[in-house]
Amino acid sequence: MSPLSLDLLRTFLAVHRTGSITAAAQTLGLSQPAVTAQVKTLEATLDRPLFDRLPRGVAPTPAADELARRIAPALDALDEVAGSELPSDEAVHLGGPAEFLCEVVMPMLAPLVRDGLRLRTTLGLADDLLADLAAGRLDLVLSTIRPRVRGVRADPVYDEEFVLVAAPSLAATLPPGRVGPKELAAVPMVAYAEDLPIVRRYWRTVFGRRPSMAAQVVIPDLRGVLSAVRAGTGVSVLPAYLCRRDLAEGTLVVLAEPAEPPINTGYLAVRSGALARTAVARVRAHLLEAFRAAPPY
Repeated sequence: MSPLSLDLLRTFLAVHRTGSITAAAQTLGLSQPAVTAQVKTLEATLDRPLFDRLPRGVAPTPAADELARRIAPALDALDEVAGSELPSDEAVHLGGPAEFLCEVVMPMLAPLVRDGLRLRTTLGLADDLLADLAAGRLDLVLSTIRPRVRGVRADPVYDEEFVLVAAPSLAATLPPGRVGPKELAAVPMVAYAEDLPIVRRYWRTVFGRRPSMAAQVVIPDLRGVLSAVRAGTGVSVLPAYLCRRDLAEGTLVVLAEPAEPPINTGYLAVRSGALARTAVARVRAHLLEAFRAAPPY
């Protein structure tokens, strides 16, 4: 058997980790036919199939899993050596939900930026961001979905609590005492999306039922929802971190205080290969420490 080239092994590992020829091509900066050809060359050299082709993506064979287990540590170590020689001003690409990234994470990273960090951010939904992470378009992602992707490691870093809130003027129109679905049925609901994703989760957890109302106002940005609720437009369920200042200043009030409020766990996800870059490893370590020192969310 002829010696295996590092290029073939790196391409194989990218396909194994992303589960996709297309994603691996994007990660490596190669064309899809080039990646396909390299995988076929490696399969021919080893005289065994490494991937089963699926309608969407590929699935590794047991032989592929064993090969990945054997070569990944060595290739990652080589990348770490190479990464340490990269220019220190290389940008780090970070993805996350718009509101959390802007309100919480950017202030955490201010010291690194002042110290020379070049940062690029992508805002969006967790599924899309994790796909970009696996494909190599992002280095780090903050996500409330735990990644289940080869070559991506994730650390739980925060718990996001949700609160049912309204402006004091609107809250004063509700019956005193416990506020529940019956009392809220006729109150305008301000929501992030038509299907009430956050409101629905809160209703199921706290009230044990689905919400019966439709959204009267839909704003696909939680900061916009916050602004509308603050103005007395209606009620909504929002992350506690986003409401903290308003609650302290009295421009919003909490309508219910359940014993167990809905909570989302947030993860800091990183591609294993990206940690070879000093700047990425530095940002990750800084965020892990900052979240450990931060108040609950």
